Amino acid sequence: MSTLTKPNHIGRKISRIRELRDMKQEALAQALGTNQQAISAIENSETIDEDKLIAIAKVLGVTAEAIKNFSEEGVINYFNTFNESGNNTFGDYNSCTFNPLDKLMEALEENKKLYERLLQAEKEKIEYLEKLLNQK
Repeated sequence: MSTLTKPNHIGRKISRIRELRDMKQEALAQALGTNQQAISAIENSETIDEDKLIAIAKVLGVTAEAIKNFSEEGVINYFNTFNESGNNTFGDYNSCTFNPLDKLMEALEENKKLYERLLQAEKEKIEYLEKLLNQK
């Protein structure tokens, strides 16, 4: 039986979770203070020491139980539950509560006002300096 079909092959589960996290063996090894060859050996092992499993789980951002209970089918079922219908909030996170063009126009108007104030301050500064020069 291959490691792909063994349901309790902990090493393969670690490998799949690492891949789903888009993490290379080298990165996992570095985080654990070991080398890539050691990670490869762990991923080829059917069982693993509990302390080592907990350390790996922490680096992968999951629990040791999540690794033990991981299944490809579960991941597929999880992602298949998402859709953009009104029955859940999957698509609701992308809706704006304001009109972006209105915000852009507000920012443009504010920039114009700031520019006009800056021009006025510069004009006043020039007038003041001219007065000083004329007094001498």
